[in-house]
Amino acid sequence: MNLKVKNEDLNRLTVEQFKSANKKPIIVILDNIRSLINIGSVFRTSDAFRIEHVYLCGITATPPHREINKSALGATESVSWSYSETTLAAIEECKEKGYEILAVEQADQSQEPHLFKPSKNGVALIFGHEVDGVAQEVIDQSDAVIEIKQEGTKHSLNISVSAGVVLYEFSKKFS
Repeated sequence: MNLKVKNEDLNRLTVEQFKSANKKPIIVILDNIRSLINIGSVFRTSDAFRIEHVYLCGITATPPHREINKSALGATESVSWSYSETTLAAIEECKEKGYEILAVEQADQSQEPHLFKPSKNGVALIFGHEVDGVAQEVIDQSDAVIEIKQEGTKHSLNISVSAGVVLYEFSKKFS
């Protein structure tokens, strides 16, 4: 029989321990995300996988904000983040640091996350606007496009779900 693990047995890090812990060489770039709940969810997922940094770009709201905190559950305090007026500026910073730039979008030459082999020692993953997706000008500045293949009628996942799937897959690549 499987027994549920108790909270006190999960070996959770404190915020201070998390900040000083080794991170995975993964950066998240949020390209004009309008939903504060989605932003908070991405922070929480980034904490779960020890992501290095989150860029909040364009119209993407920044902490502290009550609506972000509802889903982040404190992850805005543990995860390193910064605001960039444009997604292109955040991409440029990541390129200067040697990161491979990957847009998460449906595109004609996309690759599935589990099949993609990073060519550099770190990746910057771009997640786009809930309706419009990742802007074409952003895709044009990316090294590759990652796509979660879907088989239903919608062919659209919530950005927080997409982030969970992709960050899980890439977290395994840098473990």
